[in-house]
Amino acid sequence: MTDQTITTEMVNMYQKLGISSEVLLYCEDVLNTLKNRFEEFEQKAEYNQLKVIRAMQDEQVNATHFSSSSGYGYDDAGRETLEKVYANVFHTEDALVRPQITCGTHALALALFSNLRPGDELLSISGKPYDTLEEVIGIRESLGSLKEYGITYAQVDLLPDGSFDREGIKNAINEKTKMIAIQRSKGYQTRKTLSPYEIGDIIRFVKEINQYLIVMVDNCYGEFVECHEPSDFGADMTVGSLIKNPGGGLAPVGGYIVGTKKCIENAAYRLTAPGLGKEVGASLGILQSFYQGLFMAPSVVCGALKGAVFAANIYERLGFKVVPDRNEPRYDIIQAIEFGMPEGVIEFCKGIQAAAPVDSYVTPEPWAMPGYDSDVIMAAGAFVQGSSIELSADGPIKPPYAVYFQGGLTWYHAKLGIINSLQKLVDAGIVKL
Repeated sequence: MTDQTITTEMVNMYQKLGISSEVLLYCEDVLNTLKNRFEEFEQKAEYNQLKVIRAMQDEQVNATHFSSSSGYGYDDAGRETLEKVYANVFHTEDALVRPQITCGTHALALALFSNLRPGDELLSISGKPYDTLEEVIGIRESLGSLKEYGITYAQVDLLPDGSFDREGIKNAINEKTKMIAIQRSKGYQTRKTLSPYEIGDIIRFVKEINQYLIVMVDNCYGEFVECHEPSDFGADMTVGSLIKNPGGGLAPVGGYIVGTKKCIENAAYRLTAPGLGKEVGASLGILQSFYQGLFMAPSVVCGALKGAVFAANIYERLGFKVVPDRNEPRYDIIQAIEFGMPEGVIEFCKGIQAAAPVDSYVTPEPWAMPGYDSDVIMAAGAFVQGSSIELSADGPIKPPYAVYFQGGLTWYHAKLGIINSLQKLVDAGIVKL
């Protein structure tokens, strides 16, 4: 089979998937400029792959650790070893990695409620937290919020250039401040993502003000993007979801908290019950997917990063604002694209959904999703419901009408999703090539 035949066959296959030759050629032209960026991602993926393998070898992972436990889950060696592996990978004293943690929001709520007490104050120094945390904190009224328990909240916004407001932080810290919250990723904002190195600098800054402050970092979407994590720079708790980066697309549920022995002990007692802590919690036969997902995570994240940069280059060239832009460093897997109109967000999401292996025939529509203050559209034909390490896109239907694209278990799937999103926008007359 000659190279020309391969090219022709590839074009034919994309056409069978609804991609016009005009759109395909445009995207391939963009792709030809990205070799150096892709090599950068591959080098970091190799480092992180070695880090994970070393951790698994250090903790002597073996086939018996994949066994199931039920009931109370006492003496679950696989669960205990997995948590040692996570602590090793993230360079922390301890870890809590459980299927009983239902999602990223649950993991964050667990970290907050377990380490704050009535009269304490939570201070966010990266601006407004992700939408679903507003009800956890009590910014928006909700049953069972921190506010109901007498825990107050304060906030320091990032500066216009996206950096930390050191003077504002210094002025905001007071005798009631117990915990500092930092959100690494942008959430539904078009700000820059914070690097683990910036986070490390600000952790040193706040600890110089008060060494007893607990620093919690929402690490969702950021794991294995860089060679270092916030936990490498003194975060007392680093928190995330297993159906995002560290689950590698194989974990069917779960969340993690890594950090100091004391913080993890508090979180374990909150997850189960006082006096029980980490000793209970059946693994129910899914530990192999947790181990194997972590093993696959660096490679999967690498493919997602390639997709994000590919998207940024395509849409910036077409004149849309993209965050990060096509040349900026990457500190999470999310690519934001501002369309300035709801139709752009909707058509983009239609393209992502149509490229999915699951539910490709479904048309995504905006709806009043729990935990959000506006209608939200989500596209994700995923093997695991809601898994945003898989090819997915979503966004609130409100100005600036930005869509947030992430994931792809393989680079080739991420590539197809982006090409298909452009096809839908071209077909709708929103974009002209």
